[in-house]
Amino acid sequence: MENNEYLEVFIEESKEHIQSLNDQLLILEKEPENMGTVGEIFRSAHTLKGMAATMGYQDLADLTHKMENVLDLVRNDQLKITTAIIDVIFQAVDQLEGMVLDIVDGGDGSSDVQGLVNKLQAIESKEDPESINTQEAPTTNEKTSPSIYGHFNQLDQFETAILDQSLESSHYNLEIKVKLNENCLLKAARVYMVFEVLEQVGEVIKSDPSVQELEEENFELEFHVLLVTKDTPEEVKKKILKVSEIEEVTVSVFDHHKQESISSTTESEAEDAGIENRTENKQQTDNKKKTTKAVTSKTIRVNIDRLDGLMNLFEELVIDRGRLEQISSSLKHAELQETVERMTRISGDLQNIILNMRMVPIEQVFNRFPRMVRQLSKDLGKKINLEIVGAETELDRTVIDEIGDPLVHLIRNALDHGVETPENRKANGKNEEGHLLLKAYHSGNHVFIEISDDGAGINRDKVVSKAIANKVITDEEASQLSDKQVYQLIMSSGFSTADVISDVSGRGVGLDVVKNTIESLGGSITIESEEGKGSLFSIQLPLTLSIISVLLVEVEKEKYAVPLSSIIETAIINKNDILNAHNKKVIDFRGKVVPLIDLKNVFEVPTEEEDDELYSVVIIRKGDKMAGLVVDTFIGQQEIVLKSLGDYLGNVFAISGATILGDGQVALIVDTNTLIN
Repeated sequence: MENNEYLEVFIEESKEHIQSLNDQLLILEKEPENMGTVGEIFRSAHTLKGMAATMGYQDLADLTHKMENVLDLVRNDQLKITTAIIDVIFQAVDQLEGMVLDIVDGGDGSSDVQGLVNKLQAIESKEDPESINTQEAPTTNEKTSPSIYGHFNQLDQFETAILDQSLESSHYNLEIKVKLNENCLLKAARVYMVFEVLEQVGEVIKSDPSVQELEEENFELEFHVLLVTKDTPEEVKKKILKVSEIEEVTVSVFDHHKQESISSTTESEAEDAGIENRTENKQQTDNKKKTTKAVTSKTIRVNIDRLDGLMNLFEELVIDRGRLEQISSSLKHAELQETVERMTRISGDLQNIILNMRMVPIEQVFNRFPRMVRQLSKDLGKKINLEIVGAETELDRTVIDEIGDPLVHLIRNALDHGVETPENRKANGKNEEGHLLLKAYHSGNHVFIEISDDGAGINRDKVVSKAIANKVITDEEASQLSDKQVYQLIMSSGFSTADVISDVSGRGVGLDVVKNTIESLGGSITIESEEGKGSLFSIQLPLTLSIISVLLVEVEKEKYAVPLSSIIETAIINKNDILNAHNKKVIDFRGKVVPLIDLKNVFEVPTEEEDDELYSVVIIRKGDKMAGLVVDTFIGQQEIVLKSLGDYLGNVFAISGATILGDGQVALIVDTNTLIN
């Protein structure tokens, strides 16, 4: 399928959401009045539905949507939770889990969900779900197959499909047991020769132990193979015995439908046994099996806490490295300096490895959206041009894991509420095709993600009316709110301006989750809008990397660190070059007027008044805005460990953290974005 590259992320996130559903349903069964738990279940189901629809797993999305309908009634106090309802929802979760496991096995996630859909619809209609007479679909797609030796009792649906096709084509399904001589020296080589013979006469479906274990000689003397072939069992046995150092070969007919022999299997009996008639060819099956291997073997998931522990240890190493560099420089001992230089190079390589382990391009998240936007635009009858900028921007893994869902909600919100229909756009003198821009970029110690559209914008009056109706604000408060404050109201819990509930939006879930998630990451979200012209949602996230490159500067006797990512260049400015504009000091920097910010004044550094003729200036930038920081001295570039100031000092103006230098001094890290603002 088209989304192979995102399959691993979908599978792992689906498993997490299903686990959350199971855990929260157990809590809800004990506390049926706990609306917080209902909200958690609803959000997990809502996210799972959106992910499944994006990936094209329609049965999974349909079943989850029906679950949503029931949960929506519960959280709106229109339905009371009972044991019968919990039982049906548990059945639905089990079915979802079976469908995800089918996808893990290389399947397409399809399943007969009509029975559960009928029960969920009965609950929605306030009927007894048990009154619906329907047969449940199995919760997993694994099939039990008898094996003479007990080695192939579990086959996935694709392996079963190949065996079915074999029967229809009058092939043999054979189970082969091969035993090597006890004095066999190169077992892996002998296995390879056996497989060469088997691949000449047919197709190997499965082996026990696995091929990888056989290649690594991780077995005793016996191994079993499941083979599809035109040759008879006797012919296959003779060909295998031609390989040297084989002690014994046993070939038997493999009956995966619990029938006595393959020769007695007819088309009518196969239909009675409920065998599906598959039309996929072998090449498609092979491709899907290869896809499954890629999902399970390419990567491993490491708990982020372990990476945090590794990072914390390395931070201490960086501090000690800086101390050693300073000691070796002062002692001027040749061998010590050489050793420290080597340790610096090695620790630098180690640092890059650790940081790269945590850093992921935001492209991994952004690339989910083109197909989603395409499908949503069709569902909504709208024409959308999606533009993605800055997909190569890298984020810490912790942020990547959390930012996906909020972006999905914001994009769905922009398409449903923001961009108008082609008819309305044409009537308003706009291009029929709406424009949606998804942009990411680094600025200083922060990463910015912006979602903007050229749609209808936010209707202030409609938002105010809805907020008053929902008792979020009063009439008196509404009259005193600025436009930006009004726009922030749409982030309130349960707030929605949609007139009709749909798959896209209108349930009052999404934007409050966006705000909560972003704030939990230490970030913020702002909304700008102009009615009739569009809206801009800007997410600001802190750069969570603990080790950053900075320019160390000195103001009087205090040291400050300015992140290199926000610096354009440094300059020495003559006093005569400083101008005044709107009661502020500015300079002409390469044809642009740049305001000067004196760090002595910003941080209230005690100083003696001196009339210097030359000023040391650090030119910084945030987007299109620039400023010049006036300092006393440039110390030099250095890699430092970013330490939080804690809860008590966390809100100090224009300071994002601190670091410990090699000589034990503490240097404060300047938040350049705040200064420019």
